[in-house]
Amino acid sequence: MPTGNFATTASTAVKGERPATLSGALVALLAFCCGAVVANLYYAQPIVELIAPQIGLSNAHASLIVSLTQLGYAAGLLLLVPLADLMENRRLVVGFTLAVSLCLIAAGFTESPSLFLALSLLIGLTSVAVQILVPLAAHMAPEESRGRVVGNIMSGLLLGILLSRPLSSLLAQAFGWRGVFFSAAGLMVVIACVMAVALPRRMPTHQSSYGELIGSVFALARRHAGLRERSLYQGLLFASFSLFWTIVPIELIRQHDFSQAQVAVFALVGAVGAIAAPIAGRLADAGHGQRGTLVALLLAPLSLLIGALPGSGYLWLVVCAVLLDFAVQLNMVLGQREVYAIDPHSRARLNAVYMTSIFVGGALGSLVASPLYEQVGWSLSATSIAAVPGLALLLFLIRHYRQG
Repeated sequence: MPTGNFATTASTAVKGERPATLSGALVALLAFCCGAVVANLYYAQPIVELIAPQIGLSNAHASLIVSLTQLGYAAGLLLLVPLADLMENRRLVVGFTLAVSLCLIAAGFTESPSLFLALSLLIGLTSVAVQILVPLAAHMAPEESRGRVVGNIMSGLLLGILLSRPLSSLLAQAFGWRGVFFSAAGLMVVIACVMAVALPRRMPTHQSSYGELIGSVFALARRHAGLRERSLYQGLLFASFSLFWTIVPIELIRQHDFSQAQVAVFALVGAVGAIAAPIAGRLADAGHGQRGTLVALLLAPLSLLIGALPGSGYLWLVVCAVLLDFAVQLNMVLGQREVYAIDPHSRARLNAVYMTSIFVGGALGSLVASPLYEQVGWSLSATSIAAVPGLALLLFLIRHYRQG
C-alpha cells in the first residue's frame, strides 16, 4: 500500500483541511479494521450457552455477558469517543485497540463469573476505536461522496458484526470458547500495528477541557432534534436486533438440534443484510434518506412477525434474520449520514450521542433476552420483540404527519 497517499492525507488533516480524495485502499483498510474491532462485541453472543456453565452463570443470566459488553461500549461511546474532537485520532485508535487485546486475553483465562462479567464490560469500553475511525473517514471524504464513503466503511463494520457470530461458532467448535477470545486478542494486536503505520495523523482544532467536552455532548443532544430522533429510531431497532441474535442461537440449538457449526452457517446467511450499507449510502447521497428510513422501519417489525410464524422448521427464522439485518443496517447508515451533516466540527461527539443510544438499546435488549425466552419460548418472544421497532415506525409516522 503506497505510503505517499497516507502522508498527504496526514499533513492535510493536521491543517484542518479536507483532502480532495480518499484513496480506495484506505477506505478498504478502514472498513476491515472497523469490522475487526466491532466484532469484539459479538463473539460471545452465539456461544453464551458454552461460556455460562464453565464460569458458573445460570441460563437465565447468560445474556448478561452480551448485555454488559454492549453497556461498556455505550459508556465508551459517551465518555471516550468525544476525545477524538480533542486529542490526536491515530494515537487514540492504537491505544484503545491495544487495551482491548489485553482485556480479551484476560477474559480467555478467567474462571470467575464476576471477573468475566467485569472484563466483558471492559471489552466493550475499549472497543470504541471503531467509532473514531468512521468520523475520521467522514472528515476526509468530500461532501458529494461522503454518504458513499461512510456506507462502504460501514459495510465493513456491519460485516464485522454479522460475521463475528459464525466465526465465533466455528472457532468455538474447533478450539473451545476460550480460543475465540485468544484469537480476537491476537487480531487486535495486528490491527493496532497496521493502524499505527497506515492511519493519517489528525489533530482536531477544538480546544476545551474534558469536562467541557463531555458537557458539549449533552448540549448537542439537546440542541438538535434530528439527532435525538435518529438516535431513538436506531436505538429501538438495535434493541430488537440484540434480542433476536441473543436468543435465536439458543432456539436453534435446543429446538432444532443445531451444532455450533450449523449456527455459524445460519448467522452467515443473516450477513446478507450487510448489503444494505452501501445501498443506504447511495440513497442518502441521492436525497432519499426519508424514504429509505420508512422502508427500514417497516421491514424490521415485519421480519420479526415472519420469524414468529409456526411450521416450516427454521425457514421463517432464516427469512427473519436476513430482513431484520437488512433493515437495521439500512437505517443505521441513513441515520449516520444525516447526523454527520449537522456539524462537521463536532462529528465525533455527534457520533457519540448517536451510537451511545444504539448500544444502550442493544444492551437493554440483550439484558431481557434470556429471561424472556426462558419464560415464553420463541414465538411469543419474536412477537413481543416486533413491538420494539414497531414503536419506532409509529413515532416516525407521527412526526411526518405533524409536518404535513
